[in-house]
Amino acid sequence: MKRLRFCLLSLIVFNFYVLSAREFHVSVKGNDSSDGSSLKPFKTIGIAVQHAFAGDTITVHGGTYREWVNPLRGGESDVKRIVYRAASGEKAEIKGSEIITGWKKVKDGVWKAVIPNSLFGDYNPYQDSVFGDWFYRMGRIHHTGEVFLNGKSLYEKETLDKVLNPIPDTKIKDTEGSTYTWYCESDQNNTTIWANFQKFNPNKELAEITARRTCFYPEKPGINYITISGFHISQAATQWAAPTAEQIGMIATHWNKGWIIENNVISDSKCSGITLGKERGTGHNVWSADQSIDGSIHYIEVTFRVLRNGWDKDHIGSHIVRNNTIFNCEQTGICGSMGAAFSTIENNHIYNIWTKRQFDGAEIAGIKFHAAIDATIRKNRIHDCGRGLWFDWMTQGTRISSNLLYNNDLEDLFFEVDHGPFLVDNNIMLSHSSLRTQSEGGAYVHNLIAGTVYMWSEPNRFTPYFLPHSTEVTGLSTIYSGDDRYYNNIFIGNGEKQDNKSIHKYGLEEYNKAVLPVWMSGNIFYNGAKPCDKEKDNLESSGYNPEVKLVEKGDNVFLQFGFNQKFYGLKGDFITTEFLGKAKVPKAMFENPDGTPVKIDEDYFGHLRSGENAVPGPFVDLEKGSVNLKVW
Repeated sequence: MKRLRFCLLSLIVFNFYVLSAREFHVSVKGNDSSDGSSLKPFKTIGIAVQHAFAGDTITVHGGTYREWVNPLRGGESDVKRIVYRAASGEKAEIKGSEIITGWKKVKDGVWKAVIPNSLFGDYNPYQDSVFGDWFYRMGRIHHTGEVFLNGKSLYEKETLDKVLNPIPDTKIKDTEGSTYTWYCESDQNNTTIWANFQKFNPNKELAEITARRTCFYPEKPGINYITISGFHISQAATQWAAPTAEQIGMIATHWNKGWIIENNVISDSKCSGITLGKERGTGHNVWSADQSIDGSIHYIEVTFRVLRNGWDKDHIGSHIVRNNTIFNCEQTGICGSMGAAFSTIENNHIYNIWTKRQFDGAEIAGIKFHAAIDATIRKNRIHDCGRGLWFDWMTQGTRISSNLLYNNDLEDLFFEVDHGPFLVDNNIMLSHSSLRTQSEGGAYVHNLIAGTVYMWSEPNRFTPYFLPHSTEVTGLSTIYSGDDRYYNNIFIGNGEKQDNKSIHKYGLEEYNKAVLPVWMSGNIFYNGAKPCDKEKDNLESSGYNPEVKLVEKGDNVFLQFGFNQKFYGLKGDFITTEFLGKAKVPKAMFENPDGTPVKIDEDYFGHLRSGENAVPGPFVDLEKGSVNLKVW
């Protein structure tokens, strides 16, 4: 009877939420004095924000909305959210830019616009420059503003002469595009922009400049349980998102919990697309403000301030970022310092990150996380970035699974000063450099690794580790190197004899110098890739080239290869939590975020793996001969 009463009460509460929830509509043809109904929609999203409470939905219809969406309230739980969504089948754009007309011709290709500063309100991106800890400006100023011609960003120059007489940058992929340049000057009243549009007349094309620092960001923390779905979001003057700073991307969660960011197209951020990061009060670019101590010490201090500010699973993180397309951002597609803990990042397509190469810094990647605790990074396609995935400091309990990584310049995957445990399984890594690790306590299982592997110690930095599945710090330690596990992977070399002096080696030779113990078995080494001396039960076929090839056809990607006959006779161990043991420093098991045991019982596609078909690599039940798999 008590159970029946409880079920009835739950049903009544659920129905109350459903019946009390409201839907507000927004249309470019609407009126902000209307009631927000489907027949009388608002004109701006900002007005709908003022009306929305937990459980409500804001439906935005097709059109371009040039505004900063600043949520005033959030939801109360996963089932009582505030949902912001684009209307089904309609293209709703949120832009951080404004259209500029009235350009005056200076000379062939070069035009000038004088813009009153009143256009920018209280923030002028052409009076602000990109700045922050671990940012390298390469000897010049970079304004947070940007100029666009028909949706494509131009290249800022530090002198007017470089706009009048542009020189192609032959060191980047977009050499032709680098001749489309701009320069600005700003005083108390006006901002003047000179731009080289080459053969185009900006008064007859779409010419835009960024005018807002973000597109979707709650100004204050504590705005939880928000969903953002189906939008095209672009062209914001975002600032450098250092781990010691307030991190504001074009979509930014601030210091909150339980956001869902899904099915969006996110592009053309000066710095970052999505940030799941920290807030300002616990420190903002503290190393730049005080260089009397090392930046790593500053970050340790920030970490403890963040803990005192309520950084735990009950209050921060647990976000879901899925099914988004993110491109043309010059720092990261997704980043987060501590705020990405307990989050799931899945099925996103991230590409063209840091392609203009006008500035540099130690925070650049397709995905860059600090303190990825119990995070899940799976089924993402990341390519044509500087780095693919970068897990920096305090990665613990995180699983990186079934990702497709290729054509990244520096490497596909980088672990920096982490103590583990973290699990890397069923990934396809095809860039020239697949893995760099300055960490320990990792398990690499059933991956296809076609690039180099580099491992080294870090005796000079102490970084925190935690109680399992928690943000509670247990201690701090340096990185000895080792304590890693490699099971059932396929390593592929480039067919050339490896120089013992080279630090870029294919296979696991680098682990010959590991200080702590390592565990390795069931791996295959093809085409010149070499095993570690400490490995057992491996297959080395140095003379065989599987001829791995990736083919992009429209939105689809196909992987082609052919393994030799020996491959089909090799069977590895079935990998579980019990098999992997504990990471040495945190004394923690390789487990699921909820503490249940892990079993690597699925392959890249989700096909079942068992003790009978635990062959090396990310695929089970392959047919012999040439293989052509659709991997995206």
